[in-house]
Amino acid sequence: MRSFLLSLLLTAVAMHAHAAETFTGVITDTMCGAKPHTMMKNHTAPECVKMCTKGPYVYALFDGATVMKLSDQKTSARYAAQKVKVTGTYDEKSKTIKVASIESLTDN
Repeated sequence: MRSFLLSLLLTAVAMHAHAAETFTGVITDTMCGAKPHTMMKNHTAPECVKMCTKGPYVYALFDGATVMKLSDQKTSARYAAQKVKVTGTYDEKSKTIKVASIESLTDN
């Protein structure tokens, strides 16, 4: 009986575990979101994104339809305004991707 309950519990936990997903889009910020980063004259798009994340705004991924916050702000900063592939799990409630990795898709 005890092993049955344990296996039932483990099955329930496994069913609720989120598998890592892959998201592609552009690293932006939650202030500008999907808008183009052209508001700041004499600054590049990466500079604009980095300036916009100072204060209450954070790095996010825009996939063409949705702006999703990114849990790893330090790594996200390296890819500001670049097209990337993000691997992680998405939390619908907080609208945040728990980042496992970020890979640039932009030719440098």
